[in-house]
Amino acid sequence: MAYLVVFNWVWLSGAAVIGLGMGWIAVVRRSEGLSRIALRRIVIVVVVLAGISLSRLLPGRFGYGLDLGLVMFAVYLLGCALGSWLRYQVVSRSAAAN
Repeated sequence: MAYLVVFNWVWLSGAAVIGLGMGWIAVVRRSEGLSRIALRRIVIVVVVLAGISLSRLLPGRFGYGLDLGLVMFAVYLLGCALGSWLRYQVVSRSAAAN
């Protein structure tokens, strides 16, 4: 894990910044979101990919790419959560001031 962070910190930072921006924007857009079936399918795919990664079934470059992709996805989701939380804080402060 440290190897991924040390040698791919630029990619991880980019995923965090994109996630932060998307989290900030996502609060503004009010949509219905994903259906339960779509969300369930996405969770199943992520769990299967994480299981493949943890069991080290993919050797070499493909395994490294899977590991990096999963870490970037996690960093992206953390950035989305942080961006949404920051946007909420800004909007709630401006609403309280009025």
